[in-house]
Amino acid sequence: MIDIDTLLAWGAVYKKVNAGEIIFGEGNKCNFYHQLIEGKIKWVNVREDGREFIQDLIEPGECFGEQPLFDEEPYAASAMAEKDSIIIRLHKNSFKQLMKEHVELHDDFLKILSQRLRYKILFVKELVNHAPEKCIINLLNHFKLTHKNVCKKCNKLLLTRQQIADMTGYRVETVIRTMKEMQQHGQLRISGGKVYL
Repeated sequence: MIDIDTLLAWGAVYKKVNAGEIIFGEGNKCNFYHQLIEGKIKWVNVREDGREFIQDLIEPGECFGEQPLFDEEPYAASAMAEKDSIIIRLHKNSFKQLMKEHVELHDDFLKILSQRLRYKILFVKELVNHAPEKCIINLLNHFKLTHKNVCKKCNKLLLTRQQIADMTGYRVETVIRTMKEMQQHGQLRISGGKVYL
């Protein structure tokens, strides 16, 4: 998102986080801009029953939890390391000054925030229709179009069926059944337990 050398020049520091470690919690005050260098971060809401609803899975090069930097509200979801990861973070005040001095970054953030909002609007539209099959199909098509959570070389889905269930709120059995139906309709391929889009 932002060039690492630029972040370091503005005082950003690297932080290593272990798998399962919480980086920030839902409802907490935002003090830093976060960008993933290595590993994988999940951005989640935890339900009352303890189940997670995955808002997004962050890949290296992506920022996460940036909305409170712009609207001064608390975090809307928690971020935790899906596996051992390295992030770089810049204090909020330094981030704001960086944005003032590098106006070209505003367009990048507007694009990212708009893409994330568009994805959520389309996703919620499918959830409201109560059509799990269509919701899962659209989610997988989104991954295919954006090349996110999909191997760029072989089109293998890089998520488990449980992660898809946690992203949609459906039971894992619904996800498995839907993917089998998608395979029968030629929308994906399942080989050796792996899903290819």
